[in-house]
Amino acid sequence: MDMGIVNAAEMLALKDVEEDLLEMCTDAVMNRTDKATEQLTEMSQWFFDCKQAKKDGTQPPRRPRFCKKQPRVVFDWEKNYVPRKQTEPPLPVSKPAQQHTPNPYVYDALASPRVVEARKKRPSLETSQFGDLRTTWTQPADLYPRGFPYFVRGRDSARSYISELFQTRITMYDGAMGTMIQKHKLEEDAFRAERFKDYDMLIKGNNDLLSITQPQIIKDIYKKYLVEGGSQLIGTNTFSSTTIAQADYKMEDLVYELNYDSARLAREACDEVTKMDPTKPRFVVGAIGPTNRTASISPDVNDPTARNCTFDELVEAYYEQCVGLVDGGADILIVETIFDTLNAKAAVYAVNEFLEDAGIDIPLFISGTLVDQSGRTLSGQTGEGFYASIRHAKPMCVGLNCALGASAMAPFLKRLSDCAECFVHVYSNAGLPNAMGGYDDTPADMARENVVFAKNGWVNMMGGCCGSTPPHIKAIYEACKDFAPRPLPTLGPPRMWLSGLEDFKIGPDTYNNCGLPFVNVGERCNIAGSRKFKRLIMEGKYPELMDIAKDQVEAGAHVVDINVDDGMLDGLAAMQKFVKMAVTEPDVSRVPFMIDSSKFDIVLAGLKWNQGKAIVNSISLKVGEELFIEHATLLRKHGAAVVVMAFDEQGQAATKEDKVRICKRSYDILVNEPVCFPPEDIIFDPNVLTIGTGIEEHNNYGVDFIEATKTIKELCPWCKISGGVSNLSFGFRGVNVVRESIHAYFLHHACVASGMDVGIVNAAEMLHPVEVPPHLREVCEDAVLNRRPDATDRLLAATEAEKEAMELRKRGGGAVAVKKKSWRDLPIAERLTHALVKGISEHVDKDTEEMRSEIEQRGGKTLEVIEGPLMQGMNVVGDLFGAGKMFLPQVIKSARVMKKAVAYLLPFMEKEKRDNLIAQGRDPDAQGDDDAQYAGTFLIATVKGDVHDIGKNIVAVVLGCNNYKVYDIGVMCTCESILDAAIEHDVDAIGLSGLITPSLDEMVDVAKEMAKRNFKVPLLIGGATTSKMHTAVKVAPQYASDEHPVIHVLDASRAVTVVSSLLSDELKPDYVADVQDEYAELRDEYYASLEDRKYLTLDQAVAKRGDVAIEKVAPVPTHLGARVVEEDLAAVVPFIDWNPFFQTWELRGRYPNRGYPKIFNDETVGAEAKKLFDDAQAMLKTIVETKELSLKGCYGLYAANRSDGGEDVDVWEHESERGGRPAATFCMLRQQAEVDGQQHYLSQADFVAPRGSRDHLGMFAVACFGAEAAAKRHEDANDDYSKIMVQALADRLVEAFAEKLHRDMRVAHWGYAASESLSHDDLLKVKYDGIRPAPGYPSQPDHTEKRTMWDLMDVEKRCGIKLSSSLSMMPAASVSALVFAHPDASYFAVGKVQKDQVESYAKRKGMELEVCERWLSPILNYDR
Repeated sequence: MDMGIVNAAEMLALKDVEEDLLEMCTDAVMNRTDKATEQLTEMSQWFFDCKQAKKDGTQPPRRPRFCKKQPRVVFDWEKNYVPRKQTEPPLPVSKPAQQHTPNPYVYDALASPRVVEARKKRPSLETSQFGDLRTTWTQPADLYPRGFPYFVRGRDSARSYISELFQTRITMYDGAMGTMIQKHKLEEDAFRAERFKDYDMLIKGNNDLLSITQPQIIKDIYKKYLVEGGSQLIGTNTFSSTTIAQADYKMEDLVYELNYDSARLAREACDEVTKMDPTKPRFVVGAIGPTNRTASISPDVNDPTARNCTFDELVEAYYEQCVGLVDGGADILIVETIFDTLNAKAAVYAVNEFLEDAGIDIPLFISGTLVDQSGRTLSGQTGEGFYASIRHAKPMCVGLNCALGASAMAPFLKRLSDCAECFVHVYSNAGLPNAMGGYDDTPADMARENVVFAKNGWVNMMGGCCGSTPPHIKAIYEACKDFAPRPLPTLGPPRMWLSGLEDFKIGPDTYNNCGLPFVNVGERCNIAGSRKFKRLIMEGKYPELMDIAKDQVEAGAHVVDINVDDGMLDGLAAMQKFVKMAVTEPDVSRVPFMIDSSKFDIVLAGLKWNQGKAIVNSISLKVGEELFIEHATLLRKHGAAVVVMAFDEQGQAATKEDKVRICKRSYDILVNEPVCFPPEDIIFDPNVLTIGTGIEEHNNYGVDFIEATKTIKELCPWCKISGGVSNLSFGFRGVNVVRESIHAYFLHHACVASGMDVGIVNAAEMLHPVEVPPHLREVCEDAVLNRRPDATDRLLAATEAEKEAMELRKRGGGAVAVKKKSWRDLPIAERLTHALVKGISEHVDKDTEEMRSEIEQRGGKTLEVIEGPLMQGMNVVGDLFGAGKMFLPQVIKSARVMKKAVAYLLPFMEKEKRDNLIAQGRDPDAQGDDDAQYAGTFLIATVKGDVHDIGKNIVAVVLGCNNYKVYDIGVMCTCESILDAAIEHDVDAIGLSGLITPSLDEMVDVAKEMAKRNFKVPLLIGGATTSKMHTAVKVAPQYASDEHPVIHVLDASRAVTVVSSLLSDELKPDYVADVQDEYAELRDEYYASLEDRKYLTLDQAVAKRGDVAIEKVAPVPTHLGARVVEEDLAAVVPFIDWNPFFQTWELRGRYPNRGYPKIFNDETVGAEAKKLFDDAQAMLKTIVETKELSLKGCYGLYAANRSDGGEDVDVWEHESERGGRPAATFCMLRQQAEVDGQQHYLSQADFVAPRGSRDHLGMFAVACFGAEAAAKRHEDANDDYSKIMVQALADRLVEAFAEKLHRDMRVAHWGYAASESLSHDDLLKVKYDGIRPAPGYPSQPDHTEKRTMWDLMDVEKRCGIKLSSSLSMMPAASVSALVFAHPDASYFAVGKVQKDQVESYAKRKGMELEVCERWLSPILNYDR
């Protein structure tokens, strides 16, 4: 073509057309595909929509995806693979199987504990039908000639013989046992026989029992199939001979005998028939049925997670059955009529465990049942899915039986024959059942339908199931005997073959939704991958979790990752519940699962509820070779594929060299003995680590992974490579388009160039490189490949631009840009904040000096620059990072600006220090503390068992930049090494880091040990799996106090604020109090939210009481009995705690302006609080002067001991009466709600010494009189403000009276703290010995105990304080309390109580239970 009419200005060269658009246009022009026009139209509409979105200032729509499949890397070991012609089916990994070692058939000496346990159910010789209970079935070696077709037990390998037999001719199995039994028309008495004539329930229908009660009938049936039917293999009459199935007849104790007797009868029949024709040896096939319960299907329509048996129960039952069958002489074992693959997996697990324990080789057959024309098992699996789920057991033969007639079974048998690597069998029903439950197919009918299987070469063994008889088997044999058996298939390259309800084979044609040769593992059913998932699972909303899983599958996930690791979640229970529900959701469970946990017990629990072949994520060498081998072997037995992390005993691999070294070492261990893990089932995760953090050594992490991937695959044939892709861009969270763009280029290079196969991704958000916005393409690829030194800065700038664009779109997009003033025009403090937030170091020295000079001029010190504007700037950084408005590399840049500012200030601080020493007359050059130049010292470590250190390293950098001396002692740190290092370096605070869930438990242990060693420094908790809730509930209670709190640090940017607050004498008290209050609320919220809160019985709680130390019991008071006390108003004013006053008026300042008097500085409530306080002072002054209010009360001191039962406190008015009849008994309540890590479950009785010691108990009741009248006067004057004010002041005055009286009791009346001299603040912080809890409050929630106090001290008569019918004190401004002197006494909350305690409590009080329950109703943990 030479010319054309065109718009020359808009013409494009082919190189300028985007790849997918070029492909699409070429398809349309050349008419290469049916969908070319449709796709081009859709793309055109997208361009139009983008143009419109740009005009509207809105988010452009997602680009239509027409991704061309990218070429995959082919490695030499794959190119050079030669398909292997099989001479026998794949062999199990055991040495006897691999070496074809003949089974000796001598079982007397088997001593495995499980075998011994099973044999305990053997009958006595008197009971057994046999004259002996022999377990040796070996035959003389010269019984028959050597070589096929002869077979001698103990001489020849059954595996070798069956392999040759099945390749020589189609071999006949037997037919239905039940059908033959029915022909005898046996009644109840025949089933019972003499032995069970008096059995306590009907047992007709328990066909397996007939092997014991009618053995001749069973043996005759065996022989009919052998002789008349021509069967060479017969199945034992043991379809229901498990403890689970026999439980219906209460005959669980008979299972050994049922299996042994059935197998032995078959053994005898086979030997008798073989003797007639030794060229056709007969074999006993021990039949293992499905049981009458299913592990994958719920028996409760309302609860999809309900199950009536567990995997472990099935394994135990099947193992016991194996012992009886093999002891009875079985040659082969068959797991048959499997309608739930999980039952089959349990059975093959049990079989292989038994064979391993016995050290023998017995061939295993497996037979599935497809229940209808859908071609699926009852539990929903396709035939191919079923095979993929059990092929790890290396069955010698696999096939189908039951449920369908031969004609209906044909298409499904063909599909199974096409995929099975071993021999294939079929034994169909004699057609479908008729209206009466019988089967109408004649032998000729059944033979005609079965011959199709033989003619097409689909089978090696044939037989019959329901409705078939010896004539049916004979007819099938005659029709099929001239057809060749199915040849064993030629094995192609090893492929990872997974399954959910459907099978999923990973091979050359496996591509994802972006056209990559890559398996998408959906990340959203992962607590770490989805906040929504975490919230829902914490709330127990499992049906909604299924929607997340469905969305993942619909979006293109080939595999669904399931991870429920969280310190605040019972991971074991959550994993089991999620998997049990997920397997009942076909839209979810059609794909395989990745069972993902850092706790191996959770992994196993998940596997045991999953019928498919799953991937386990993960194991690694960090636990050491021995445990690594143990874990890998268990997973191989369960048939799981496995993700192996690039960790070893030294830690996490970060460099290419370490990744390759650890993966190759792991591979060599896995594929060789004793593990023998299939190499195609190994997935290495060489650790996708975060790039673009601002730390230079992180820049090459993407390249290291990509290059390591290729080398690992070259060195480790058939392995796969995976990674947590989102880790790569963690530093840019909050801007998804940037993150997905980074991922697109990373995956393109890792998959196409290096052969990465698998990754945990959000399939819905994945991008193809051509879908990456043009302005992000180069910067993202540069960052991934580390192509230029400024790649991170350029990516950061692009991210900032993208973020601003997002904000603009949120605002509607049409805003007109207004030129802002330069940040250099801001006040100096704001300039410093701006420089920190933006990471601008250019002017920092100048600005820092300006700020320092300003502070110096007003008489301040250089340190104020750091503690003031610089720290305020870092707080802003923390807030922005926490809100997702700053990114990790920005935080690092901010820290470096901070470091530069601090470095500038250090000489000035050093000079001030020298001047101060000189002023004190000390030598400034004397050797001093090397750490004095730092703001503080900090030790940080990743805890034992955890090798992750990136987050820890970033915290160390940020703190180091803020002039803290950081001792980073590394990863995998034991508790002992952490605490020893803390002592050695005399640090001011300790930080623990961890990424995996087991680290949470380790952190709890460290906190406990810190308490034992009497540490006094704050403990900081951080890391991806940690949380504020876990820290509050699990860690803090082990160690935290006002002096040394435990604090969760959300991320690196927060570390500076936390540490600086903790190490500041001024800031620490309020900061810690704020945190302690917040954590207490979190604990209350957590325990209140538990649906299934666990409680101790009263006896268990009593056993964990907190006994007081007798040697610390307070001295005898100066006097005993009750006394009246009146107090002058002015005397109690200094004892007023003003904080509750502001809470009454619902005014609360926020840290650092929390509490009185700092509340006055609060931006929000400060002015109003000051005005209110001034009004209160004016009214208080008037009250004191006019004595409008008055204070009166009484207190008492009594001899006291814990009651005989230990749950109450007896008191006596005189010392001489101690031990006799008490003057009163104060009944107490004890904590019962189980709390993690709690050592003692307290009652107030625990704070009083038992009988035999001289202890005492105090009490008081005080009131402020006159407030009601004053309030009424203000009300009558319509002055509600003054009314509330006088009531609030009355409350403060009576509380102050109580505080002063308690002090007087400690110092004078009781005198156990005569030398006490505490400040007002220390009094309010309860820094004295003893407590004064009130009846009706959390430590003793029963208000009726006030009556005991009122009666004992005659309160109403002595001082006029009354109790209402509801036991409220009158006047309202009244306080009462019991006074405990023991220094170990502490405030606590009883919480909810169980009925056993309420019954005991009511009995001790002499109160009717119903009345007691009414008073205690708010704390009852049961319905009345």
